[in-house]
Amino acid sequence: METKTVAIVGRPNVGKSTLTNRIVGERRSIVDDMPGVTRDRIYFDAMWQQKPFIIIDTGGIITNDEDEFVKNIFKQAKLAVDEADLILFVVDAKSGLNPYDNDIADILRQSKKEVIVVANKVDSSVELTSYCEFYSLGFDEIIPLSALHGSGGVGDLLDIITKDIKVKNEIEKDDTIKIAIAGKPNAGKSSILNNLLNEQRSIVSNVSGTTRDSINTSITYKNQEFILIDTAGIRKKSKVDFGVEAFAVDRALKSIKEADVTLLVIDAKEGLSDQDKKIAQTVEMAGSGLIIAYNKWDLIKNVQTHKVENEIEKEAPFLNYAKKIFISAKTGQRLNNIFEEAILIQNERTKKVQTSTLNKIVNEAININPPSSVKGKFLKVYYSAQSKTKPPTFTFFVNSKKLLSDSYKRYLLKKIREAFGFFGTPVRMLYKEKGEK
Repeated sequence: METKTVAIVGRPNVGKSTLTNRIVGERRSIVDDMPGVTRDRIYFDAMWQQKPFIIIDTGGIITNDEDEFVKNIFKQAKLAVDEADLILFVVDAKSGLNPYDNDIADILRQSKKEVIVVANKVDSSVELTSYCEFYSLGFDEIIPLSALHGSGGVGDLLDIITKDIKVKNEIEKDDTIKIAIAGKPNAGKSSILNNLLNEQRSIVSNVSGTTRDSINTSITYKNQEFILIDTAGIRKKSKVDFGVEAFAVDRALKSIKEADVTLLVIDAKEGLSDQDKKIAQTVEMAGSGLIIAYNKWDLIKNVQTHKVENEIEKEAPFLNYAKKIFISAKTGQRLNNIFEEAILIQNERTKKVQTSTLNKIVNEAININPPSSVKGKFLKVYYSAQSKTKPPTFTFFVNSKKLLSDSYKRYLLKKIREAFGFFGTPVRMLYKEKGEK
């Protein structure tokens, strides 16, 4: 096999997310003592001995519960089982066999998939025999381990997972575009993702904070590969509860930093808020491309889009470079514009400017509007060059950085955008004095 998909399932609080983090090699899934922390099914790329595979972390399964959230979590876990080539059924060796374990075992047997029982929380040699009772679940393979400490049979488990996967020898060029879907709670981020995928990949609810992890999903549009990342809603810092929510927000911010393009989802009924502006500033600082998506546009009557764009320019002029689209997750209105704009922005982010052309534009800008003197001294720009892409970054070699005013920096940035575009992406401007590294 080139790769395989592995679903991690079990009842709440047995250590599924801890095992996911152990396999992936970093803290990617949220871990907390409170049951039900993981709600959606969450996808991660993993590697063992140069053999790649995909891990799906799922919410804790509770059977015969009519609570809507619990039923949705159960549905998400069953979808993960349907997708998987191999299932890791995690049980708690410390607390022993639980009635829910038997219920889950019955469901897994019906799937006809290969199942490995992972007896977690075996933290010492004294506890090594505590997992034997789980053989009554009817599965042949049981691996005792401690996901928290990485001890026991973690290596053996990874060997079994990857036994039929080919070694990945070559590092292939990855042209995949990563799109982080960000915004305040309840702006419709998960609804957008589900509509784009035509399936319920994220749990959608009117309850604020439904999405807690950042959820990665692959999709192809017009032969272009995308990874869509649904993130937790980002509230004002003063309103964020310490613990699970704080870590969820940290994961959302990290996803923005890793993304090529961020889709900032705004509730069209509420308009651009101060919190939306702060999230947009975070996107710009991260160097991600930016699409501002006014969601729920089907509910807005007798308002023209250009008027909204003019309002954004007045309220937040620093967002003039961002792409603006007007969509509806409910009706599917203009959702494909997300992919179209992301492709255009990625082209802008990777665009390189010839050094000779750049210097010509910069010299013309200086001749048209020379910088003011400071104590009789004038700014000199000796040379300029594009030093980086993603985001486009330009380095200017000057006689003295002290002679550069903020207004003149903005002027040079404006002239570069007028000449070369770079629509939808931040542009970095670095200034160095002669001899400065």
